[in-house]
Amino acid sequence: MRPSDLAREHGLSAQAVRNYERDGYLPPAERTPSGYRIYTEVHAAALRAYLPLVAAYGHATGGEIMNALHRDALDDALTAVDRGHSRLLRDRETLAAVRRAVDHLTAEPAAAADAPADRTVRSVGELARRLGVTPATVRNWEAAGILTPGRDRATGHRVFRADDLRDAELAHLLRRGGYRLDHIAGVVRQIREAGGTGALSGALDDWHRKLTVRGLAMLHAATHLANYLALLGHGPPGRSAAREAEWAEQAE
Repeated sequence: MRPSDLAREHGLSAQAVRNYERDGYLPPAERTPSGYRIYTEVHAAALRAYLPLVAAYGHATGGEIMNALHRDALDDALTAVDRGHSRLLRDRETLAAVRRAVDHLTAEPAAAADAPADRTVRSVGELARRLGVTPATVRNWEAAGILTPGRDRATGHRVFRADDLRDAELAHLLRRGGYRLDHIAGVVRQIREAGGTGALSGALDDWHRKLTVRGLAMLHAATHLANYLALLGHGPPGRSAAREAEWAEQAE
């Protein structure tokens, strides 16, 4: 096959296919004596795997997975997949926790106010490590009004208590959902005031839909990745065209 043959199936340009090979997302193609690339069903399967990986995990992780496979580092590729699923699970758990917090604040504001204060405090670095972000990100959230930490009287350092941790988890979730800092600040203010949560509920519903789309995209990507791995000789063999031909030949 030519680059245009692979490109046509996905509505891409031939140059895009050549770029994907250059970047390691497709295995290296053999060349004719005149220098033209020769693509095979393996390259077609690689492209069918790569594009759904991008939709499910993003360009960086999709490229990381394919590059790992093409340098015969299967464990590295699977680790990248595992990280994506772990992040999706964390997002689901965080979303559930935020919903519980909102339900608690709106349904029992008095009980929440009377609850004993959580004495646990954390530094900027500790909070950043908890969320997997940089301390600079935490400070940016503070500058945007998303976080309002107290200060240690002796050192002047920021200290984060239970409400701050809740607001930080919410900010992290909504930031990954593509929301702007000013929007997140407004949502957090609503939680603090324990009222007017219509916008918050809408934001959480929207993010829930995005998580569902991402989960389905991961399932779709897994199907094509499994087919490609079978062509490469990894894992439980799928009934790929190449293997069907091999088994038919052996049966004869």
